[in-house]
Amino acid sequence: METRRLPVGTAPDGSPGLASARRMIPVGSVFLCALLWSTSGLFIRLVDWHPMPIVGSRSLIAAAFLIALRRFSPAPAVRIRLGDAPLLFACGLCYSAAMILFVIANTMTNSANAILLQYAAPVWASIMGLFFLGERPGREQWAALFLVCVGMFFVFSGGLVSGSITGDALALLSGIAFAGTTVVLRSRRDKSPADIMIFSHLTCAVFSVPFFFPHPPAMTAHNLLCIAYMGVFQIGLASALFAHGIRRVPVTQAMLVSSIEPVLNPLWVMLALGERPTPAVVLGGAIIIAAVAVSTVLASLKTGNRGGS
Repeated sequence: METRRLPVGTAPDGSPGLASARRMIPVGSVFLCALLWSTSGLFIRLVDWHPMPIVGSRSLIAAAFLIALRRFSPAPAVRIRLGDAPLLFACGLCYSAAMILFVIANTMTNSANAILLQYAAPVWASIMGLFFLGERPGREQWAALFLVCVGMFFVFSGGLVSGSITGDALALLSGIAFAGTTVVLRSRRDKSPADIMIFSHLTCAVFSVPFFFPHPPAMTAHNLLCIAYMGVFQIGLASALFAHGIRRVPVTQAMLVSSIEPVLNPLWVMLALGERPTPAVVLGGAIIIAAVAVSTVLASLKTGNRGGS
């Protein structure tokens, strides 16, 4: 009896099967990463420190967490060669610049402006991914990019009228830097993206050191617990999840999924501090989440139909 060969990723009955579900795990990693990232707004507001000591302290803790995670990981460690140094340095600068510029932009312009302009990052990532990685976004991803922009308009409608030009420019640069980080991590998908995240957090911590002297942080239990949460979970575990997901998720899709962060950010503030979002925010958030969910499912089905890896 002749045995019929099924496409890769299908179950014996011809359905996508378990492999399709496995393809969703990296997307789930990026989603959980965005979920953790989205708590930053709330916890930064709960800490009465200057923004730069917050950024540096949480990055130092995150680097220590990632080093420990790498040390005790059952997976074999990837040796970093001298030739990797320029890439590590470039990504370290990009990621630390994205975090630092975003914090500074928030102090110089309207917060809505800063979030909106930084989260133009999916567009920049799509362009960079096309030119540097040869990853051409599918039609469903271009459509999702358009809908994300529409959703962002509703979420932050009216915010751009009161911003500072300098602050807005820094927020825009933050988004470009974050897109560059994503592209570099994706380019190292066959090596160890987590090592780049460690280097990035250490770079960010070093840049913040001069700010500790004019702005000494108050070492209260409340502040230290919030900083510990942000270091271990909000950017530490989130960085590990993002490094895992970006090895298997195209740049455009990763950025689309992570764009739910600014939608969830005000939700946590509402639940904790009672600040209710407007109907426009709810509508915009619904559009973004729907666009990301539909594009992710369509991309997964397309990969399955091609017998993707």
